[in-house]
Amino acid sequence: MSGQKGMLHYKVEIKQEAVRLVLEEHLTYAVVAARLEIRKAERIKIWVQMYRREGELSFHKPIGRPLKAESEEREVARLRMENALLKKFHTELREVQLAQRNIGRSTTTRKNTK
Repeated sequence: MSGQKGMLHYKVEIKQEAVRLVLEEHLTYAVVAARLEIRKAERIKIWVQMYRREGELSFHKPIGRPLKAESEEREVARLRMENALLKKFHTELREVQLAQRNIGRSTTTRKNTK
């Protein structure tokens, strides 16, 4: 369930029946809401407006924000940038590791003098 907490999504058949009852049988929004157990009569008014504007297809639209489509060129450019950043990070990390190995080593070797 998407949307706000407690939000209901009604099936297409219920929406179609509600619109049919309003347009063909001339029932009020409140009567249709009570008959079909729809919480708000205002919702039916919106469905009728959508039906008048766009027809039957208005009920079959996907719900929610559409997915962002990334073009192939943009994806390749993004992946190249990620690879360049990873290569740079890897070389810097390698330099740090090499520098840490050299810390504390002396250049001369001492013999045990006990």
